[in-house]
Amino acid sequence: MERVRSIAIKVCGYTAAFALAVMMLLTVADVALRSAFSYPIRGMLEIVELLLACTFFLALPASFLRDEHIIVDMIDPVAPGIVPTLKRIAAMVTMVVIAAMIWQGWKAAQDTLIFNDVTSDLSIPRIYYWIPVLVGMAGATLAAGVMLFDPRPVQKTGHQ
Repeated sequence: MERVRSIAIKVCGYTAAFALAVMMLLTVADVALRSAFSYPIRGMLEIVELLLACTFFLALPASFLRDEHIIVDMIDPVAPGIVPTLKRIAAMVTMVVIAAMIWQGWKAAQDTLIFNDVTSDLSIPRIYYWIPVLVGMAGATLAAGVMLFDPRPVQKTGHQ
């Protein structure tokens, strides 16, 4: 199981990093072309939007599986014994909330298919924007489920 977890973390992380690198390189190229030749890259906003969705949502499952969320340690120093229970409750709530988001996102994605919705400049089908969002949220839901049943001890924070 640990091997599958490690592979999932790497695939999600590298995919998100690749999308981020492409987004940054295209932005630099756009600024350089705009400055040097007054020739911007056509549809840059649409491309950056798509790559940003890929970057965020495809990295989401990896952050769950690494247990690297931003946290505020209010309970840990006071009652460290209940922290594992609170983490499990948080994983359950997360699964329910993200599942609801997937359901609503799926309904919106279906609308983009029904109406053949495309972007205004490059005519990119809007469903391409929904694919990384839905895949990333589904992965995050599965990752939260893994964390819910994770037998490993809760990692200690910087407070000792």
